[in-house]
Order: sequence, then structure tokens, then C-alpha cells
Amino acid sequence: MKHVSTRCQAFSNLFLAVLFLLGWSCASSSGDASAPAAAPDQRMEWWRDARFGLFIHWGLYAIPAGEWKESTNHAEWIMHTAQIPVDVYEKFLARFNPVKFDADAWARMAKDAGMKYIVITSKHHDGFCLYDSTHTDYDVMSTPFKRDIMKELAAACERHGLKMCWYHSIMDWHHHDYLPRRPWEKRSAEGADLDRYVAHMKKQLAELVGNYGEIGVLWFDGEWEGTWNHDYGKDLYDYVRGLQPNIIVNNRVDKGRGGMEGLTQEGKYCGDFGTPEQQIPATGLPDVDWETCMTMNNHWGYNKNDHNWKSTTDLIRKLADIASKGGNFLLNVGPTAEGLFPQPSMERLAAMGQWMKANGASIYGTTASPFESLPWGRCTVKAAEEAKTILYLHVFDWPADGRLVIPGLDNETVRAHLLAEPTAEALKVTRVGNDVVIDLPGAAPDRHDSVVALTIRGRPVVIGPPLIETRSARFIGERTVELVTDLPDSAMRYTLDGQDPTVTSTLYGGPIVLSDSCTLKAAVFRDGKRLSSIEEMDFTRLVPRPALSVDAVATGLDYAYYEGEWRALPDFGGLEPVRTGTCDTFTIELERRDERWAFRYEGYVKVPRDGLYTFYTDSDDGSRLLVDGRVVVDNDGPHSALEKSGEVALKAGFHAITVSVFELTGGELLDVSLSGSGVDKQTIPAGMLYRIAKDK
Repeated sequence: MKHVSTRCQAFSNLFLAVLFLLGWSCASSSGDASAPAAAPDQRMEWWRDARFGLFIHWGLYAIPAGEWKESTNHAEWIMHTAQIPVDVYEKFLARFNPVKFDADAWARMAKDAGMKYIVITSKHHDGFCLYDSTHTDYDVMSTPFKRDIMKELAAACERHGLKMCWYHSIMDWHHHDYLPRRPWEKRSAEGADLDRYVAHMKKQLAELVGNYGEIGVLWFDGEWEGTWNHDYGKDLYDYVRGLQPNIIVNNRVDKGRGGMEGLTQEGKYCGDFGTPEQQIPATGLPDVDWETCMTMNNHWGYNKNDHNWKSTTDLIRKLADIASKGGNFLLNVGPTAEGLFPQPSMERLAAMGQWMKANGASIYGTTASPFESLPWGRCTVKAAEEAKTILYLHVFDWPADGRLVIPGLDNETVRAHLLAEPTAEALKVTRVGNDVVIDLPGAAPDRHDSVVALTIRGRPVVIGPPLIETRSARFIGERTVELVTDLPDSAMRYTLDGQDPTVTSTLYGGPIVLSDSCTLKAAVFRDGKRLSSIEEMDFTRLVPRPALSVDAVATGLDYAYYEGEWRALPDFGGLEPVRTGTCDTFTIELERRDERWAFRYEGYVKVPRDGLYTFYTDSDDGSRLLVDGRVVVDNDGPHSALEKSGEVALKAGFHAITVSVFELTGGELLDVSLSGSGVDKQTIPAGMLYRIAKDK
């Protein structure tokens, strides 16, 4: 059953290690391996405990340092963004000589910053390898430097107790077999063979996983191009896990990443954790492993003109925010062509390290906050001995009156103290109604993030309203609703008439069956008093749209194909199609050019029975789905693989369906699915799609 709740459930199950999302991790293929594969939770344990890692983007692109001709806004994508031909870009090989590179210094800076692992670009999209590869001459050994940078860094990480991890690009603008070519390239694609490129990539991955000791993570990227697909992704995931069964592989090995949000659709794609890029999920992600990767300024690779550095305070608070939502923080540095971290990067790493020395316990090994929100900061959680729990209260905004209010905490408190001063006198703790109040010193001890450690008995219990759980708030016929609370010694009461619940309102004793539209309101009560705020949800009983009377139909759809450059779906009524035709189902596997195109499909979908149906479009780029002339799914705009859905109540029979999709650049995808009324979610099969038979 799919559950819909009107409040965030991101902070449940605090003492269970955050489970990896079921279906992300594909079964490992057989193959030579040095050790048997651990269970998923065991394999992820070190990574979940670490919480903080260093990302390094380094390669030939450090040499131009973001400049090309009159433009100064390039970085690691400069080969593409400045449209530099392969033979011109290759000349950077002769200039790559980072004589100031010191692997120990890099590892030491990461360790001193409080980081537990390093992820570095073994190969970025430009195809240049920072290690000694026997399968290409386009590597560091062909430069004046002639030292295996990855070997030196792996050894340094081992000496300093850090996990060594590789970033490796699936996309390769240099290799002659990689497809597609850049739109601006003059190199011919004739004779190129993507399968041959994949075989080459696997050989290089075998080097990276086999020659440098234990590798913590293989962090893939560049999977969004249309040539890469789920079958390639699953095969590559299995291959890498076959080389080192306990290695962790991110979700970008496969096609399921939902844009820069970085989250994988459940059960469809491979990968052990999600990869939000340059953003932090607003409410956290329950039972999902995820890692925010982020730059310190505006670029991943070194750009000498980019001085827009995030402040130390901002970075420390981002770390606390991410940990409070159960995620990891992978913070990026782009070294110079000489092999040095930019000075502003070093300053921020050092400052974060000072904060971590005093407050690292509030980050390492913690789980997500039990609070939906806190007005003064964030909270991380860690189990303690003797059935106790430590709540690490990250106070960003020090209260002017010296009273830190922890709203709705129902546990008995044991002790509170400033984490940076564990031997100092305990802070006074009192209970005021449903809240716990801690008396603080007059001034914040840390201007970035002052952490108060509050020890409580048992698992955290936060007084909140009941969860309202149901498949959907829109229904036909009847709808079953359940109320859930974790609060002990309590009762739930509810109303269906929009009135606030009181001690005399209906006592919840089991599932509620609704047969009409209403507003459900519920609250938790104890000892004759309302304990929680009120939760509410509007339910709507729908009248199914009538089926259409359609004569002379044939299986399949009508389609129109257009060419042009759009950043949103165009008004097709004002466009002349390049070609029209028929197809069996919603597919982009039709005659078309590689990029800058659109399709519009029209026909009928025949649903088997009266019911509430959910339609989905999973597309790259934008798409839109209409049923009976009304928008049901709006998935418009340029983005990578992203699924959106919408519901509609339908009578059994034929209903007009229109789907539009456009492709700008990069990956290409369209999957149109439905579920509901006894139909499990599935790609709409050809047998449910019809068009007017034009020959009748």
C-alpha cells in the first residue's frame, strides 16, 4: 500500500541504521572476488557512519583554469562548453606537470577537516585518466609528470585512515567508440561501437578496483546520454560488485536519477545511494541512503576567476543540516594545475576541522532528527548505553533569553551539556507543558554552530499529531483511512465534519471507512487533555469521467514528429510536423535526429473497469499527459530522467489520451505507465492503446 501523510515522516525509525532503498541494489554477478559480499547494511555501515567526505575534481581542465578565449566561466566541462576539438584539447597533455602535488598533504587536509573518505576523478568526461592505465595512452603517464597520482593518493589515504573512492565517468568525449558525439564535433561517428567502448571501460575499472587496494565507493557519472540504458547500468553494477563484492556504487551507474535531486525511482534502477547535486532535500528521505555533493564556490574544477566562496558558517551548517536528515556531505575541492588546493578551500577545510574536533560526535554515526522542524537549528541522534539516547542540538540561532525550547519532547531527560565542554557543569533542564527547556549561557560558544548534547531515556518520542495514512485522498466508492501514533499511553480522536477534535470526539479504534467527501481532523489525547496539534486531510469522492463512444478503431497511436530547440513543450497547434505516422505504443524509438526534437502522440486508452487511475511519465526532457483533454501529468521543462504522476477517475472503456515529449540535449527517455483499480503499475501496453482506423 502506498501511504500518504500530511506531515513529514522523514525522521522515523531513528535507531535502525538507515536502510538502503529496496530495489536499488542489484544482485551481484558471479566472478572472482577477494571476499564474500556482506549484507547490504553491513556493506553500507562505514559510509553511513562517516557522514563527511571530500570530492576532488582534477584533470587537464585545471590548466586553462576556466578560461578559453574571452570566456572565463568554464571548468571541468571546458572541452564541451568551449567546443574544443579533441586534437586541440589533447595538447594539454604536454602541459600537465603538477610538481607541487603532495598526496600526503591532500589526505592530511581531508583528515584534519574531519572527513572520512575521498572521492577523486580517476577519469572525467574528457576521458583523461589520472592513473597509469595499460588500456590507453591518454593518461597521466603520457604527461611530463609521469607519476600514478591515484597510486600515491590511495597509499596516503591508507596511511591516514581514509577510505579511497573513485569517481569515474561513463561518458567519454575523447574515446573514438563512445557515442553520441558532441553536436558541435566534426569527428565522424562512422565505425564507432558503444559496446566496444563499454568493454574498454570495464577493463579500466578492473584496473581501478584491482590495483589500488580496497576501494570504498565507485562514484559513476555521465549516465544521462541517450546511448546509456538500464541494461548497461545493471550489467556495470554487477560487474563492479563482482570485482569487489563490498564496494559501494552510486545510483548514477544506471538511468534512474531524477535530475539534480539525484534520487532513484524505487525498484527500477541499480545503485546503493542517491546523489542530490548542489542541493539538500528539504525534508529528508526516510529509509534512503543519500549523499549531497556540493562545490565550495560555483565550479567543480578549478576556475581562477571564481571567488564566490561559501562561508565557513554556511558549510558547517550545511553539514549539520544534511546529517540531521540522515545524509552524507561530499564537499568538493578543485585543485590547481600545480597540484595545490586553492587557498580559500584550505582555509574552509581547516576551519571545519576545528569545529569537527569539538563537535564531530554530533555528526559521525548519527541518524536523522525526530523533529519535523526546529526554529533555532537542527538535531542529530545517536543511541547511547543503558537504553539512552543523545540528542545533539545544533543551535544556529542562540536564544536571546537563554532558554532553548525543544518542542514536544516526551522523554525523561538525563543530562544536558555543551558538547565542546563535556566536563563543564550540566545545564539546567526543565519541563514546561509538552516542551523541554534548557537554560543556556548568555553567549553562543561557537559562532558557526553551538552543539548542546541532551541525553534522554529511551528512544526519542516527539509529541506530534497522528499520521493520516491512506492510498489517496481522492477516491471513488469508498476509501479506507488509518491513524498512527508512536506516543505511549495515548489515544487518538477524530472528526469528519471539519470541527477540531475534543475529548468527546470519536475515539479511533481501527480503520476509518469513508464513503463521501469530508475533512478528517485528528489529534492525540492523554489523561483527558489534547496532547498534540491537529492533523487534517481533505478527502474528495470523485465521479468517474464517462467513457467515449468510439467507432472503427485500430490498435496503436497516431504520432507527429517535430524538430526545433525548446526549453519547454511548444504549442504544437502552431507547428508543422516533419513527419506523421502510427506506432504501437508511446516510444521514441522512431526515426529522428539525436537531439532537439519533439513527439506528440494521440489516441485512446481503454481502461478495464471503473476506478481511480494514476498515470506516470518518466521522461528526459519534458513531457505532458492529457486524458480526455485535461492535463493529468505535467512533467515539463529540461531535466534528466524524472518521473511525475497524476490521478484521474475513469469509467471503464475508451478515453482520449495525448502525450507530448521534447528532447533538448543529453539523455533521452520516455516511459508512460499507469496503475489503479486492480492494475499494478506497468508501462501502458500496446493492447490498451487505440487510434481511429483511417481506412474505415
